[in-house]
Amino acid sequence: MSDEPQRHTSTGALLEEFATGDPDEVLHLGDLLKDFGPAAFGLLLFIGLLPAFIPVPGVGGAIGGPMVILVGAQLLVGMRKLWLPAFLARRGPHRGTVMRFRQRMAPWLRRLEKLVQPRMPALLDNRLAVCFTGLLLVLLGVLLALPIPFTNYVFGFLLLLFALALLERDGALMLVAWVAGSIAVVVFGFLSGNLVESLARLVDSWF
Repeated sequence: MSDEPQRHTSTGALLEEFATGDPDEVLHLGDLLKDFGPAAFGLLLFIGLLPAFIPVPGVGGAIGGPMVILVGAQLLVGMRKLWLPAFLARRGPHRGTVMRFRQRMAPWLRRLEKLVQPRMPALLDNRLAVCFTGLLLVLLGVLLALPIPFTNYVFGFLLLLFALALLERDGALMLVAWVAGSIAVVVFGFLSGNLVESLARLVDSWF
């Protein structure tokens, strides 16, 4: 996923860019993602996790969960360029939402950005590694969409690790995200039965 030209800007700089301007302006996803090449997967994931930090029960998961699943599913099947449905490309977060996220997350992002760097590219470009990342994102997206109390921030921080790893091309951080994400899937998903039940309902709806 690294052979296409792409715009590269640090995550903090991107957040600053998106947060500057009229807070009522809608940032259309199609316009935001068009110049990012393969990094668009990480950027959409980053935008998709923003609602997870909205302190309103159910809102974060209902909005962010499907976006995370969309990113994960495309990585899982090996797509090299992000596809957005037209209705989603015309939508996006208000700039004011990004401003609030920046105010809340800026200290954490500054600390994380001191640690991340491009490294261990095999964990980002290898076909099996990309599929595993996609699978974890699909499962975490399903869990985020479920009304599991007090978990939005947990999944939000986990997905932030995935987003930063993709945006900054940091394979070491992706490895950390794999471990943390796998633990979350087991603890909140399989052990609680939430994920198994939801996946069973999804399979039933398909067949």
